[in-house]
Amino acid sequence: MTGIIVSTTPALEGRPAKEYLGIVTGEVIVGANLFRDLFASVRDIVGGRSGAYEDVLQRAREQAISEMQTRAAALGANAVVGVDLDYETVGSSGSMLMVTASGTAILV
Repeated sequence: MTGIIVSTTPALEGRPAKEYLGIVTGEVIVGANLFRDLFASVRDIVGGRSGAYEDVLQRAREQAISEMQTRAAALGANAVVGVDLDYETVGSSGSMLMVTASGTAILV
């Protein structure tokens, strides 16, 4: 953990930004073979949730946020605001899933 505050809001209440340091991102790409296997098992579950699929998404999201925090710390930031998470399939046949976290690194 980097100690970098992460918020989806454009500002931190009661903590005005002293300096805006730029956009930072974190990206994680996960092979979709795992997802195809999980989707196959999900199709067999009617009205249920796939814990294994949710775990993969959670780990990918946490890794993307952690990478973004590391990049913000390298700029001298102690917070990232306006954070957006995005999930996209990539590759010619959509064979990979990319999770991206992006936001604005600031010093508060």
